[in-house]
Amino acid sequence: MDAFYASAEQASKPSLRGKAVVVGGLGPRGVVATASYEARVFGVHSAMPMAQARRLAPNAAYLVPRFGFYKAISEQVMGLLRELSPLVEPLSLDEAFVDLEAGGTAWDEGSARLAGAKLRADIRAVTGLTGSVGLAASKMLAKIASEQAKPDGLVVIEPGTERALLGPMSVRTLPGVGPATGDHLRRAGIHTVEEIVEAGEDELVRLLGKAHGHGLYAMALARDERAVVAERETKSVSVEDTYDVDIHDRVRVGLEVQRLADRCVRRLRGAGLSGRTIVLKVRRYDFSTLTRSETLRGPTDDPAVVREAALRLLEGVDSTGGVRLLGVGVSGLADFTQEDLFAQAAGDGVEHAVEEVADEVPVEGRESVVERRWVAGHDVRHAEYGHGWVQGSGVGRVTVRFETPDSPPGRVRTFPVDDPSLELAEPLPLVEGMSAHPHYP
Repeated sequence: MDAFYASAEQASKPSLRGKAVVVGGLGPRGVVATASYEARVFGVHSAMPMAQARRLAPNAAYLVPRFGFYKAISEQVMGLLRELSPLVEPLSLDEAFVDLEAGGTAWDEGSARLAGAKLRADIRAVTGLTGSVGLAASKMLAKIASEQAKPDGLVVIEPGTERALLGPMSVRTLPGVGPATGDHLRRAGIHTVEEIVEAGEDELVRLLGKAHGHGLYAMALARDERAVVAERETKSVSVEDTYDVDIHDRVRVGLEVQRLADRCVRRLRGAGLSGRTIVLKVRRYDFSTLTRSETLRGPTDDPAVVREAALRLLEGVDSTGGVRLLGVGVSGLADFTQEDLFAQAAGDGVEHAVEEVADEVPVEGRESVVERRWVAGHDVRHAEYGHGWVQGSGVGRVTVRFETPDSPPGRVRTFPVDDPSLELAEPLPLVEGMSAHPHYP
């Protein structure tokens, strides 16, 4: 999918179409998740610190992600892919490999082009968004072709042309070559894929080690035997939060851990799973990251059990100096529970009491709970003006633009944050008939 999150926001908000849009964390430590093509003109790109993006594109629209909304669109696209083949390997919400041969959809270049063209048309018809298709004889080459096809295009790498295509490309083009490996190769005078081939396999092994050297040399020769894997088993379920200001209060840290445990359990239950191992992640003020785990006697999806285990793990962590990130996860997953094993679970009222307290106590450096619910980019509904989205909030006010995916650009109005006529709303579908996910963070 092309600039997926940003494109979805532009399609959802008529006033942002054709304008620079940046989606990501808006706090001082936030990073860019996706930038629209209009924002990329200014040098903004994914994984960039949000503060840097604001300096490069001060007039762009900055929005917080709506992952439930994106997931609903992703499910539509993945459904189209599964109509092509039983072998679909999702890499993320907006990207997947498909084995067209396994589905009998394509058997030569001509049939592959037809399948790719039909897929692009179907994606636009079903979601209102654009996707780019790369067609090739291997996963590595298909990925490269899809990058060349962006935005809104289709590229075929014909058999027999792979070596000539790869030769002049940067070594960073190949899977497994990140910044560290790229710098290592650069210091050895190797900048392009063809220079990897010229260096030879023995030199690659000497530079990078046996496994990495052999694998990289094979890919430089356009050899990639990796199969498309249809299903990947879920290993764990986890949630985490990065805080705008380090948390120093130990009580506050404990409340955050309990809140994260409850969120993790909701996600666990949503997937129909339970787990035996509770994991706590703590990143401290100096960026050091500590991970602690506790394995229970059997799988559970009881929020009280997960909370108590996470708090026990927290007792063994030194948070002196402040905490910048907390996470709670559950692994050792199963599709059943053994609630009777856990007499330590506290009573029925604990879950609701802890959640209520956690919501009432604001995080250091964040807005109060009343203002915090008005998140930039998220959906709202007003009793008189109808559906809109939050442009921003602060100092007791919230600014809303009232428009829908199929309306003209809408008008902007400002309200007190506690206006009883204004409430959170579900995202509207981009295309009639498209299901919208009813809940999102």
